[in-house]
Amino acid sequence: MQSQTILALVDGSAYSESVCHYAAWMAQRTQSKVKVYHIMGRRNAADSDDLSGAIVLGARTQLLDKLSALDMERSKLAQEHGRAILEDAKTIIQGDGDIEVQTRLRQGDLVETIAAKEETGDVIVVGKRGEAHKLATGHLGSNLERVIRASHKPVFVANRSFTPVKKVLVAFDGGASSLKAVELVATSPLYQGLDVTLAYVGKPSDKVQAALDTATQKLQAAGLTTEQQVLSGDADKALADLANNQEYQLLVMGAFSHSRLRSLFIGSTTMEMIRACKIAIMLVH
Repeated sequence: MQSQTILALVDGSAYSESVCHYAAWMAQRTQSKVKVYHIMGRRNAADSDDLSGAIVLGARTQLLDKLSALDMERSKLAQEHGRAILEDAKTIIQGDGDIEVQTRLRQGDLVETIAAKEETGDVIVVGKRGEAHKLATGHLGSNLERVIRASHKPVFVANRSFTPVKKVLVAFDGGASSLKAVELVATSPLYQGLDVTLAYVGKPSDKVQAALDTATQKLQAAGLTTEQQVLSGDADKALADLANNQEYQLLVMGAFSHSRLRSLFIGSTTMEMIRACKIAIMLVH
């Protein structure tokens, strides 16, 4: 059942603005609202014990009082910072259109929060890199893989700068996740009016062509202009080169399997694709 809700995760990174614009783009096309989450990590209180361990008598009590007050002040500042981030995000999203926006400030583990809240949304939008990585090339957000692996909902990975989506590339291998990706593109209003390319990487065969033709017919029956591409070489490099060089704005592909065994084989490909692609990516479980 669709909840008509986009879940957007923002932090203090340069990618948060892009997350907001993509969330707004999706919300407008699907007539959804946006829930924006800023999640503060659990505080590490060990510093107080470490600093005061060698203090004796009354000085120890006095220092502990000061450290406790400092800890409370840091907590207040962190919450004010989080609320400011959320307010900025709401302003950006509503600046893109008449969109209902709700904001949520949470403290705790990011993945635990997503696990608890993902059923209230249809898709999760997250930045390719987090606050700690700044714009370092080749580095992905430390929590990105955890979110993708843990979520059972589609995860939209925003690139550095928002670009309106007109051309969509769908990675297709005939497997369950790629068939689910085709189903999503065919049935969601998010993709209506967009040009779609099905891309297969590997040796052509009658079986592959039959699967591509069936998927193409499904997309065309949904009113989508669709073409096919059969590529050779390594899947992650071939798809990334096509995505980056042929003016696509969105790649749709299968994400990690929740099977521990299968994830050993396909997990690295998923992260390599995210690392190599300069465009936004929709990951479908």
